[in-house]
Amino acid sequence: MRTLRLEELCRYAPPAMFAMEDVPRSQVSTPSRAGREPRMLLAGLLGLFFVTGACGLVYQQLWARLLSLVFGVTVYALATVLASFFAGLALGSLLAGRLVDRTRRPMHWYGIVEILVGGVALLTPAAVAAVERMYVGIADGMPDSVALLTLIRLVLSLAVFVIPATLLGASLPIVVKSSVLRSTGLGERVGLLYATNTAGAIAGTLVAGFWLIGAIGLSSSFRLTAALNLAVGALAILWSRRVERERDHTLPPPVPRTVTVSPGPAVPQRVRRVILVVFGISGFVALALEIVWFRVLVLYLESTTSAFTIMLATVLFGIAAGSALGAPLMRRRFDWLKLLAATELVLAIVTLVSLELLAQGYSQVDQVSLSNHAIPPTFVVSALAILPTMVLMGIAFPLGMGLWVADGSDETGERVGAFYSVNVAGGILGSLVAGFVLLPALGVRTSLVVLAALLLGCGGLLAWSLAEPRTRVAFVATGVVGFVIAAVVAVPDPYAAVLHHRYPGERVLWQEEGVQTTVSIHERPDGVRVMYLDALHQANDGPPMVAFHGLIGTLPMALHPEPRRALVVGLGGGVTAGAVSAHGGVEVDVVELSREVVHGAEWFAHVNHDVVDRPNVDVEVDDGRNHLLVTDRRYDVITADVIQPRHAGAGKLWSVEYWELARDALTSDGVVLQWIPSEHAPDYRLIMRSFLEVFPNATLWAGGSLLVGSREPLRLDRGALERKLADSETRAALAASGITSFESLLGLYTAGPAEMRAFVGSGPLLTDDRPQIEFSHRPDRDDPPDLAELRGDAVEVLPR
Repeated sequence: MRTLRLEELCRYAPPAMFAMEDVPRSQVSTPSRAGREPRMLLAGLLGLFFVTGACGLVYQQLWARLLSLVFGVTVYALATVLASFFAGLALGSLLAGRLVDRTRRPMHWYGIVEILVGGVALLTPAAVAAVERMYVGIADGMPDSVALLTLIRLVLSLAVFVIPATLLGASLPIVVKSSVLRSTGLGERVGLLYATNTAGAIAGTLVAGFWLIGAIGLSSSFRLTAALNLAVGALAILWSRRVERERDHTLPPPVPRTVTVSPGPAVPQRVRRVILVVFGISGFVALALEIVWFRVLVLYLESTTSAFTIMLATVLFGIAAGSALGAPLMRRRFDWLKLLAATELVLAIVTLVSLELLAQGYSQVDQVSLSNHAIPPTFVVSALAILPTMVLMGIAFPLGMGLWVADGSDETGERVGAFYSVNVAGGILGSLVAGFVLLPALGVRTSLVVLAALLLGCGGLLAWSLAEPRTRVAFVATGVVGFVIAAVVAVPDPYAAVLHHRYPGERVLWQEEGVQTTVSIHERPDGVRVMYLDALHQANDGPPMVAFHGLIGTLPMALHPEPRRALVVGLGGGVTAGAVSAHGGVEVDVVELSREVVHGAEWFAHVNHDVVDRPNVDVEVDDGRNHLLVTDRRYDVITADVIQPRHAGAGKLWSVEYWELARDALTSDGVVLQWIPSEHAPDYRLIMRSFLEVFPNATLWAGGSLLVGSREPLRLDRGALERKLADSETRAALAASGITSFESLLGLYTAGPAEMRAFVGSGPLLTDDRPQIEFSHRPDRDDPPDLAELRGDAVEVLPR
């Protein structure tokens, strides 16, 4: 699972840092009157906008999490959700930009928008539940088409996001108008306002990732965040009334004639159009680049929510820092157009160099486990590699916005909305193109070069808009030369760099990079063949691992009296699915998230019964939970390859709701097998307690490592097993897992439901609402459970 939620950062691209909004001349020329503005207005706006920024990032994570439960976690599904979300943001910014200039009470409308955001957010879970019912109904009779499924997901995502995302998008031009109305020192004030909003966004990111979701759950997080929105809205409305009353009593009616104060030169209309095009392209590159980057970062960082949370906060910090650096520049008499052109050209080169910084920095640090209290050095290296690019993006955005609005117009709000909408629209296209075209067709390295080339083109367009021909040529020539040198020297293969450092001495037999994951097959010096997914070990053909993975597939087939159809979630090296398929008379569905894994499993044909090419096996590239949600098939056996519950996004396959989907897909005498990790005692008990909630008749096998669930109490049939042993193909499959007789099968029994319930006691459950293991950040995970207490009598599963 690649939690691709980090790509939504474009939502917090820097807002405008204008030089000055049109204000009544009397207020520009008479400081005493300007001084009568309520002094607490700016401070109050800063506080409110901090909370708004925090709420926005919390909602972003909650909404993405909810829809991933319905649509799955494939890159295609996530790209679709992101595109619909950004479409709402763009629409809100555009509409609010057109309307806000017509009101004298922007603070009042900001309050109304925040109240609406909070109210709509509270309805989100119900809306997602309705969308799920529609999706299941539509997908049930739909042909197997990725394009059609993507279109359906886009339409349904829009149904969920269009209202809340439009409201979130509307807040930017409204708050900008509120912050600058009848004020001086606009550039500094709006810069401070943006920095505060981004600080709130960083806070929201960290709080949601490290506390909210894991500690209080999705529903309580929605309620808490919505309460903050409602409070912000109420305060803004009350404040607006107070400010209006004070102004009505202290300020004379404004003089109709207005002037525009701008610290920069006037920008010709032709140049302004170029700037708008450039920032449409920049929006495209920004979101596409983030998708590519975070596709790379999973190679360097363990795929956990804490890793992605820290990186999300780092990217936000980089944009905010760049904006803070850009604010003083806008108070100086620079040639902004030259500065912006230079920034875009340097940005193209720095983007290329980021992969080399990442690879070199990673090779210099010792690997430190995520369980340490300190931030692992790999996080620091990754942050330092991407910060230069994000800082430059933070500088470029306010420069471009300042040039766009510096035309003498009094329609500041509308221009803010238009500029932001074009930028976000570019981001929408970037998310779709990166997910559906660039990564699948070009891979990470070439995609990065293409995106950097687009930034180079942006710098070239801006440079060509300069008046002096010599300056144009100098800018473009310098940028092109620097870009070519960087492209040749400083764009390594990120996957090769990680593998070389992490697994020295291993020979690479095969490698394939995909949009979902990168798979490589290695051979160790001892001859063992290994499969790595994004540089993390997934499977090998060593005897211990083959035996255990084979048991995961064989045991449920041995327990069921006559299995005819089976489902395996996750393929990996294919040993589990192969063990299931080796039983005579069974049809097997395998659901695997990544097509590259399917190709990689062919390298393990010697231990997985050549599962990919077996005639009784149907391999489907999809999200396993999504398959269970929409399928109308019923299975005698459901099992799964080893999936780590701590990995980002894995919580959707370790919850009461997931096991309920599996239970509902069973035949009346069907069985579900679930591997249970035993590294950490609290997690072990939490998983077992949750499994028992769905399967009260559950039993424990293989020394406490395998859970088996069934609708009715499990009863073994000696005659059924003996008939299986009479079939040569099935007998060989059973013998590979040590099951050669009925007594050997009973020997794998560990405990029954009574012993299991006594062991786990009462306590919390793993649910979609509270994915506690995925979002746990415990410093110590080395206290395995004492399984000596888990001992039952196998007589419990014998016929009575």
